[in-house]
Amino acid sequence: MASKPPLRVISSGDGNAKRHPLRILVADDERDTAMTLAAILRDEGHEVQTVLRGDDALQMCRLFRPDAVIADVNMPGESGYAIARELQERHGQLAPLLIAISGKWTKTSDRLLGKSVGFDHYLLKPCDPNELLPLLEPLRGSGSASGAG
Repeated sequence: MASKPPLRVISSGDGNAKRHPLRILVADDERDTAMTLAAILRDEGHEVQTVLRGDDALQMCRLFRPDAVIADVNMPGESGYAIARELQERHGQLAPLLIAISGKWTKTSDRLLGKSVGFDHYLLKPCDPNELLPLLEPLRGSGSASGAG
């Protein structure tokens, strides 16, 4: 297998504006993916929790009250689609920002399903930090965006 070039993460802000750290939950059954995303997000100053099962993600949302949830679509326990649907039903407009990531469900119909169940964004694996980080920036300027609980 060819080695991948090193990730070069472009900083997601200018450093002058008042930017608040976010509480972010990463839910992915691929441990390497979850840990890599968590490390990148922590480097950006965020508080991050990770889980490897979908049913654990729902429990962690109750305990952690994240501003954003990054969820793999295909996980054991509960799918990312089920997580998004439940969080939207439970919290409505106060639901955390919901970002899907998937390496398997990549068709336009999968993305449309993701939007219909409540995902705000749908990214493909491998998830490019330079695509992910700007999606979080609107939350950073407004402080804690989540009223979930």
